[in-house]
Amino acid sequence: MAETTENLVLLTRTYDLLDWLLPKTETFPKAYRYNVTRHLGDAVLNFQEKLFLARKQRGAQRRQLLLECDAHLDTVRLYLRLAHRWQWLNNGQYEHVSRLVAEIGRLLGGWLKIA
Repeated sequence: MAETTENLVLLTRTYDLLDWLLPKTETFPKAYRYNVTRHLGDAVLNFQEKLFLARKQRGAQRRQLLLECDAHLDTVRLYLRLAHRWQWLNNGQYEHVSRLVAEIGRLLGGWLKIA
């Protein structure tokens, strides 16, 4: 089965999220870099890795991996909300990253519907 444009957009947007977010987390307070920042980075990286695995699977295995992606995305949302609340991300940064995560969520939802 060939890659759909939607699947490729999802992979591209996830890369864009990683490219923007990981350097941004280096500015978070050092006291929290090991725990909060690491968990946020891990959640995004795990999302990307599961997405790559899901591309290679079909049927129930693909659906399970996509559901795991969805759980990782929920974790990303949680840590981003905390980062904004704690003023590690300003309003403009939070708005930007929230739009990106929302788009990723919609694209993932579309992929889940056909899985």
